[in-house]
Amino acid sequence: MDNQRNLIWTVVLMGLLLVGWDFGLKYFYPKPARPVAAASAPAATPGNATPAKPTREGGLQAPADVALEALDLKQSLAAGNRVPIDAPGLKGSINLVGGVVDDLTLVRHRETIDKTSPPVRMFSPAGTPAQHYAQFGWVGENGAVAPARSTVWQAEGTKLTPATPVTLKWSSPTGQTYAIRYAIDANYMITATQSVANAGAAPVSLKPFALVNRTDKTASLDTWQLHSGPIGAFDGSVTFDNNYEDVATAGTVTPVGQANWIGFTDIYWLSALVPDAGVKPQGDFRSLGNGLFRADLVYPVVNVAPGQSQTQTVRLFAGAKENGVLEAYEQQGVTNLSLSIDWGWFRWFEKPIFWLLDTLFKAVKNFGVAIILLTLVVRGLMFPIAQRQFASMAAMRALQPKMKAVQERFKDDKQKQQQEIMALYKQEKVNPLAGCLPIFLQIPVFFALYKVLVLTIEMRHQPFALWIKDLSAPDPLHVLNLFGLLPFTPPSFLAIGLLAILLGVTMWAQFKLQPAAMDPAQQQVMSIMPWMMMFVMAPFAAGLLIYWITSNILTIAQQKFLYSRHPQLKAQAGKDQLDIDRSVAREKKTVAPTPPKGR
Repeated sequence: MDNQRNLIWTVVLMGLLLVGWDFGLKYFYPKPARPVAAASAPAATPGNATPAKPTREGGLQAPADVALEALDLKQSLAAGNRVPIDAPGLKGSINLVGGVVDDLTLVRHRETIDKTSPPVRMFSPAGTPAQHYAQFGWVGENGAVAPARSTVWQAEGTKLTPATPVTLKWSSPTGQTYAIRYAIDANYMITATQSVANAGAAPVSLKPFALVNRTDKTASLDTWQLHSGPIGAFDGSVTFDNNYEDVATAGTVTPVGQANWIGFTDIYWLSALVPDAGVKPQGDFRSLGNGLFRADLVYPVVNVAPGQSQTQTVRLFAGAKENGVLEAYEQQGVTNLSLSIDWGWFRWFEKPIFWLLDTLFKAVKNFGVAIILLTLVVRGLMFPIAQRQFASMAAMRALQPKMKAVQERFKDDKQKQQQEIMALYKQEKVNPLAGCLPIFLQIPVFFALYKVLVLTIEMRHQPFALWIKDLSAPDPLHVLNLFGLLPFTPPSFLAIGLLAILLGVTMWAQFKLQPAAMDPAQQQVMSIMPWMMMFVMAPFAAGLLIYWITSNILTIAQQKFLYSRHPQLKAQAGKDQLDIDRSVAREKKTVAPTPPKGR
């Protein structure tokens, strides 16, 4: 009994450790100071208070920054000198001061689940708290005069649309004409064609470049399973090795290999530069201090003789990581852009699950219903395995008398006992592990669905029914605040919602239908497990809980059906449970209370 009690306490303490981990990190673990690299940094941006903890989606968190961003953005966009951008995927403007793309919003995605909320802002001008922009230009070598960040360009064209490119031009005092031709497609790709024509009397040496500049104030949460920060494909391999802290510590990070594309990612958004195939610019990440970072493409020096010109093309992806869009750009020559979605090691399995779920969604127009249908498909494919599992369980139950006889005969020789039991399995052609197979097969499906729900933007803000407005977010109704009636939000480890309760109840019902464990201690642990999992799973995405609840319900129905096919298994399970109850009762009677000690 002492061993059983210790085992139960161990399980309970492990559960408390699991559910309390996030709470401990949030409230007790000291946060390390951000390292700031010495660099040629621009002036500090406004609102340099201690940064708030990033959220899963990212965006400004400090109220002062949010208010200042709205003010600065209004002033910056009202200053004029801009060419509007109007495309099906992107809207915004190009700043003629510097020729930079610094104002972009995503037409197809909203900030919140409210359909009337503003579109997600991708780019913001320099100097705003949410600074994020792209610039294309040249660095003059050996005294050559090139456009600067303060250069005011002249625009040929009034609006950038998929049908109407816009060209910016500027002429230097020494006779060179610089031009940047911007074109945009229906999604998230802007093509910048940089050219310089030398009408001067002497050759000029120039180093073309393209860059993306951003703050980490708007970064999404960077975890071991979901990368946020610097990203790129180098020699065809997508690297997630560096985060903002790594770059801030090193000052400059130059990944090994030729850049296929380079930029910054959040969980749902990506800004990346794509050089033309065949050219070989150097790609690196730089820290500018004050939480500002830059991804660079720097080209070799080009010499432009009098009467000659030089041209190069760079593409800018600035938008949402929609899998179908990314794969379409791969077909257009952007190497492994779809791997900017952090699928992880098991993408070979996760992407088919995503494809099936997305296909079901397109058929039924509701992701919650699609998840339920996916569960039906998975359970249907596993039904033959479940039949074999129950047949194996029936065979194992039929072997119980023989196994008990072997245990009694060799109770003083454990090694011999195990040898005889294994021989018995072989003789009767029974696999003791067959009952575990369905569980092991469900693990990769569960993990794949988890990854799909938390990292694919197709699931973002997708409603199901009733109170479930976002399947990628946790259940918003919590028991402790009476489902929103009380004005407080419980800490994450106590945020038990209706879906978590349903999960615990259905898991408990599923375990009750299973044949009872022969060991009373194991049986007690299994009785605690559903309620532990209720706490552990409560903070997970609502869609994941819907999958698990549906799977539990289908398993219960499956068990009832298979019990009807194997009545001897149900009868034997009832007999085993009765034997276990009697054994527990006998143990309690034999443990006499310790008499009180005399004075």
